[in-house]
Amino acid sequence: MLWPLGSVTRWSWRMLERLDTVAAMRIATWNVNSLRSRADQVLPWLLARDIDVALLQETKCGDEAFPFDQLTDLGYASAHHGVNHWNGVAIISRLGLDDVTRGFVTKPEFDEPRLIAATCGGVRCWSVYVPNGRAIENPHFGYKLTWLDQLAAELRSQDAPGRASLAAGDFNVGMTDLDFYDAKRWKNKKHATDEERAGVQGIMDLGFTDLARAEYPNDPMFTWWNYVGTQFAKDKGLRIDLALGSATVAAQIDDVWVDRHARDPLVVHPAKPSDHAPLIIDLG
Repeated sequence: MLWPLGSVTRWSWRMLERLDTVAAMRIATWNVNSLRSRADQVLPWLLARDIDVALLQETKCGDEAFPFDQLTDLGYASAHHGVNHWNGVAIISRLGLDDVTRGFVTKPEFDEPRLIAATCGGVRCWSVYVPNGRAIENPHFGYKLTWLDQLAAELRSQDAPGRASLAAGDFNVGMTDLDFYDAKRWKNKKHATDEERAGVQGIMDLGFTDLARAEYPNDPMFTWWNYVGTQFAKDKGLRIDLALGSATVAAQIDDVWVDRHARDPLVVHPAKPSDHAPLIIDLG
């Protein structure tokens, strides 16, 4: 497969222009929809896109199947929280990987592998995989709302708003109509309810900014497209992958962008891409 290198060149020039600043780094969040199936896509992508820190979701593997050694060979340290073919989160970093925690420190009984945290290059990063919710009438929907509340409590307990912090990943929530290709179709359905949005807003009210929306208030910036039909080609997507940054991180944003090439079936052919595209955060 071929990875277009235009953004890498752009980032290299920006790095040269900003040598007098601190915390210049490129962080990406990506629901890979099975690292076991897509390691051959993800690992070269890290280098092609010059990623410093990657927050992954839905690795769908246990530690025994996670590519620790291959990542080490590429110059990355990695931490993983996964037990089987469901869920799974990871942090991959070439800027250090310190103080790793898995799951909720404040509520260890929430033991699904959906949250992992580490400090990378001075930024406290959380890789977040919020429960899908399944359907509004399903008990899992209530679990999703409780999980979001617990994430807010976790971030508050770690004083995340008061330091350089980033909580990013697949939140399974679109915050406004702009986040849906057909808002009427999704109205009052999973991903678009007032209750789900309130859960994410509770995190933002702690002092976090939706970095993509702050940079591009009028751009849909979809990150997920159904595999069915030509939804990607027609850009019929959703923006459900979020990067929530503390004030310190938000003040250092250089750009936030969606790497559509990593989702494009024509680019990754003959492999099948994830149904999510990476969301990339450039700090300068």
